[in-house]
Amino acid sequence: MFTRHLLRLLSIPGSMFRRFFFLLLIISLAGSAQAGISITDDFGNEVVLQRPAKRIVALYGSFNEILYAMDLGDRLVARTAADHYPEQITALPSIGTHMRPNPELIVALQPDLVLQMAGRSQAATSLEPLRTRGIPCAMFKVASFDEMFSMIRRLGVLTGEPGAADKLIASMNARLDKVLHNRAVSDSLPSVFFEIRYPNLLAAGQGSIVNDIIRHAGGVNCVTNNKKIVRMGEEELMRINPQNYVYQTGRMNPSPVKPDERSHFKLIDAVRSKRILKVDESVFSRPGPRNVEAVEILADFLFNTKEK
Repeated sequence: MFTRHLLRLLSIPGSMFRRFFFLLLIISLAGSAQAGISITDDFGNEVVLQRPAKRIVALYGSFNEILYAMDLGDRLVARTAADHYPEQITALPSIGTHMRPNPELIVALQPDLVLQMAGRSQAATSLEPLRTRGIPCAMFKVASFDEMFSMIRRLGVLTGEPGAADKLIASMNARLDKVLHNRAVSDSLPSVFFEIRYPNLLAAGQGSIVNDIIRHAGGVNCVTNNKKIVRMGEEELMRINPQNYVYQTGRMNPSPVKPDERSHFKLIDAVRSKRILKVDESVFSRPGPRNVEAVEILADFLFNTKEK
């Protein structure tokens, strides 16, 4: 059949044949473009792949957790120096830090996709030498579960595994719904203060994933500033006087003094009533699947939601 069509084309006069040939070429190229994979990241950049990503470099630990939760951990080919979870990730070569990755090391790994999480301006700058070399890069900004689910769906597209993305989202939503079902119903929501760092006190603001964790757990963030991280004076902390005090331990807060051992904190309601919770920074402050666990932990602290 192909030969018959070719002979028919060859019988067309020269100029008409050329026009017809170029038309076919344009249609063919358009079809090839449509056959590719594309998403728009959270900064308006179109990310185009010719085929699902098989060699991925993630410049932030959230992506490692998500890809492993989607059973796609074997597609990761590197890690940053700070990445130690899941444990399997430690076997991969390190390519520098989240803000200062080594572009030569990344290029040598021949990735077909690089993932970055927005933070300081260096996060975006770190992608420039990679994009210059033609490596597709996607950058995301996550401050809520809805934004996280949107990111997971797009990772499903980029990896050619939308079903795995939908399955992960459904699993997370089911656990969030269970927390909502189990927690106490109250007209007044318990106020929560989340300490990011002490001393030089930093708190989680309304623009953080922690804020959405508090909301899903049934509390209210008593820090009303819209920023992700808010510098707090201790006088302001005394003024807002939270009912519950949560403080994290991790890279941002490696060895904090316990709040009830800070003499000037003893007037805070949360400290006086011993409503203090110590949590893991990577579970609460890093956007990822374990944020559902953070909701469960906090809801149980606030309402004792664990099933008997």
